[in-house]
Amino acid sequence: MAEKAATAVPDGKELAVPKAEDSTVEQEEGVKHVLQNSWKFWYFENSKDKSWEDCLRVVSPFQTVEDFWSVYNHIKSASEIRVGGSYFVFKDGIKPAWEDERNCKGGRWLMAFNKQNRQHLDSYWLEVLLCLIGEAFDDDGDDVCGAVVDIRPKQDRISIWTGDWKNKDRVYAIGRKIKERLQLQGVTQMSYEAHESTAVKSGSFAKTLYVL
Repeated sequence: MAEKAATAVPDGKELAVPKAEDSTVEQEEGVKHVLQNSWKFWYFENSKDKSWEDCLRVVSPFQTVEDFWSVYNHIKSASEIRVGGSYFVFKDGIKPAWEDERNCKGGRWLMAFNKQNRQHLDSYWLEVLLCLIGEAFDDDGDDVCGAVVDIRPKQDRISIWTGDWKNKDRVYAIGRKIKERLQLQGVTQMSYEAHESTAVKSGSFAKTLYVL
């Protein structure tokens, strides 16, 4: 496990930030610290004139700590992207779509934040990403596919996608780790939905399977 440092967030809270692992790779610009998994950063911006596929594009792949920060520090923060936009960070080889073979039997932990919590959104999103790339879930991390932040008119949402909604123990372990790292106990409820339920929902909400 990576050693943890602390980064300040509003209201005097602190969130754990993993330091670089010992594994390194030599490249022209110097030594880089390799992540356990390779990832891709995606951006979605809704357009009535385009299909969903055409609205989704890859921002950049990354497989080292330094490349992650290079991408993260050179794009808009989540709170700055347009309403209707989304960021996705998924393991390389997994497309951020319900239909992907790694996602189709899975689901997502979902957290909704009203606009009064907008000042915390970027800190929460960053901490979720650090949990992913820092492998904070130990062996349960094998079931983590990626994470999403959605900017919407009434509420912003962060979700963590997993590959098997029936694996209750892993689903709960992943959810508890996120809630602990974001320090959401007693503040924000997390609900888990299966993608197959979300895909066929008739109203605004899909069936909730698990709650934290």
